[in-house]
Amino acid sequence: MAVAVSGGVDSMTLAVIAHRANPDTQIFHAISPAVPGQATDRVKAHAEKEGWSLNVIDAGEMHDPEYLANPANRCYFCKTNLYDTVVENTELAVASGTNTDDLGDYRPGLIAAEEHQVCHPYVEVGVSKAMLREVANELGLHDLKDLPAAPCLSSRVTTGIPIDEKMLPVINEVEELLWQGLSLEMALKGIRCRIRENEVAIQVETISAIDFDMLAEKFSGTVVDQFTAAGFSNQVASVVFEPYEKGSAFLIETLEVTESPA
Repeated sequence: MAVAVSGGVDSMTLAVIAHRANPDTQIFHAISPAVPGQATDRVKAHAEKEGWSLNVIDAGEMHDPEYLANPANRCYFCKTNLYDTVVENTELAVASGTNTDDLGDYRPGLIAAEEHQVCHPYVEVGVSKAMLREVANELGLHDLKDLPAAPCLSSRVTTGIPIDEKMLPVINEVEELLWQGLSLEMALKGIRCRIRENEVAIQVETISAIDFDMLAEKFSGTVVDQFTAAGFSNQVASVVFEPYEKGSAFLIETLEVTESPA
């Protein structure tokens, strides 16, 4: 089969399983401003270690006006571009790292997968996120088993605000800088740099209580400096620090989706 890998634990573990079972497995990884460089580096490192036939592609979603408009079903257009490109470059069946936990969320990308006859091996055998982490551990993939969820950088931009590909690397840089700074002071579980109208919200998750006023006082300047240096000074008219809230940039309740063939 051909496996599309993002760099996260789900697809990476599937790629390892598939390739170890059959060395003719093809691995595809899309590079994009929406994909953190750390994810691409991780894919390339495992490709070298495991001996993958790695195909690094540009899926072209940054040239798709429907994707850039950032509707509630943006992921449909992302995955459509991805699977279009993968299918054009292989005759093998295409597999994704979708697991059973994903079926409970609104996942328009699954519609694109269905349209391209993409299979979901984890779903077919009933593997959840927790189970596949155990599989990763059993396979010796210790750098993958505890990887936190890392959706694409476009997911940080509030639904309806157009995607600016030049801003996405700044979002990643801010998250990386704050992760390094905050992890020295607290048991950090996650961090998101959310983009709102003329505001940046830094959402922090830890295993203990957080003084958000202290964080704002100490780290707001770092956020402002990064966005200003990249030419986005208007975006940081306001910088707020607040608790992590999963999917809070996603506003399907208030915005209609862009029509898709499905």
